[in-house]
Amino acid sequence: MTTPRVCSVARTLDVVGERWSLLVLREVFLGMRRFEQIREHTGAPRAVLAQRLRHLVDAGVLEQRDYRPEGGGRTRQEYRLTEAGRELQPVITALMQWGDRHLAGSEGPPLRVVHHGCGAPVQARLVCAEGHLLGDDGRELRPAVPDGVPGPGPSG
Repeated sequence: MTTPRVCSVARTLDVVGERWSLLVLREVFLGMRRFEQIREHTGAPRAVLAQRLRHLVDAGVLEQRDYRPEGGGRTRQEYRLTEAGRELQPVITALMQWGDRHLAGSEGPPLRVVHHGCGAPVQARLVCAEGHLLGDDGRELRPAVPDGVPGPGPSG
């Protein structure tokens, strides 16, 4: 019997590999920081959302900050991305890009992400350390595993 492969994909999925977690991150990337805003835009049940927010805070992806609502009231928390959380933006963008390409239907993509500086559409792309732009199909990738024995690579 073989043991499951230890890899960063599995470890990452332990943190963000659940629907509500990804939708929470989408909303925080889009500027929603407060519990009710996130709940309204994701449709997550309150208890589920509270649990996912705790998990993302515990994992170091989000941090809580106190704020006081206009008009006074008790102090509440809002959620902000940590550096680790901000580094997930290309992942969310790549998922959205794939969905736009394969699932958008005749009405087209429901949301566009553009570069703040010039307004051009943003794309998640693979680039090697030498600066070569790779295609989106994965055919130019191969694993380089620590023991020096590459896997079978992508088929196709």
